[in-house]
Amino acid sequence: MNNNQTRDYSDVKKLGKVAVIAGGNSTERAVSLVSGESIYKALQRKGVECRFIDAAEQLAEQLVAYRPSCVFIALHGAGGEDGSVQGLLDCMGISYTGSDVLSSALAMDKYRSKLLWQSVGLPTPAFQVISSPDDLEHCHSLLPAFVKPSQEGSSLGVTRVDKEQDLIKAWETARRYNHFVLVEAFIDGPEFTVGIIDGEPLPAVRIDVPGMFYDYDAKYHSNDTRYIVPCGLSKAQEQEMQAIALTAFEVLNCSGWGRVDFIQDEQGRFWLLEVNTIPGMTKRSLFPMAAKQAGIEFDDLVLNILRSCCTDAVFPKEVET
Repeated sequence: MNNNQTRDYSDVKKLGKVAVIAGGNSTERAVSLVSGESIYKALQRKGVECRFIDAAEQLAEQLVAYRPSCVFIALHGAGGEDGSVQGLLDCMGISYTGSDVLSSALAMDKYRSKLLWQSVGLPTPAFQVISSPDDLEHCHSLLPAFVKPSQEGSSLGVTRVDKEQDLIKAWETARRYNHFVLVEAFIDGPEFTVGIIDGEPLPAVRIDVPGMFYDYDAKYHSNDTRYIVPCGLSKAQEQEMQAIALTAFEVLNCSGWGRVDFIQDEQGRFWLLEVNTIPGMTKRSLFPMAAKQAGIEFDDLVLNILRSCCTDAVFPKEVET
């Protein structure tokens, strides 16, 4: 798809009925509800027949009652971004936006994502996974480092650690979110993100944070976080990062849309941090910001994502009850 063009969706009735699934019970519920509401309103403005469904409230029953042609997944975090809902929809025979069960699970798991990237020579910061305090003694050489849950989003449970004596407290914080905790070597430099839609990269966005790192508060509450697009890199540098993003996305077999996060070191090298298979779609979110730079307005962006999964989608007769 040409990022400077949007598709013609004048006949939106061909999309059928669309369910926007958001909310759920993850730690990112609040953000998911905002993303889902933004997507739902965009679809309404485009004339798409749709319904907003909170995944926390008898999801399967709501889907059977509504019988959608396809689902726009706006869930963030565990129970939605990790392949769980994708598995349910597969069993029900309903098409959905974004990556499949395996790809969603792999992308959600930072540890296994990094193992796969390393296996094909992609750059990612040095790391160690720890499941008990006894493992912390193997992490001293990584300091300074970030201690984070292996399967969590929105920087929840993440702590920067500079001293060995602070590792145990950081591990305890991360452990509250996920059994497996990742200790990842700190790289000093600016953060970037590259959105991907239909196999094409969007313009990179640079993230400038006044604090120690891009944490939950910096993402969703701070007025001091700056998002820079165009990102300020040379054309060659941006293309290099986009190429790495596409490869990282493909290695995890992700599809549809997503976002790949990076950090750049002092030598100008780009290091992979993680892939988000269901990026935020709030007014502060990076994915729609990058799309707008590419000439794609929000409502058209939502339709671009939706159309990729909904062509000729039909709610299966065997689910009709």
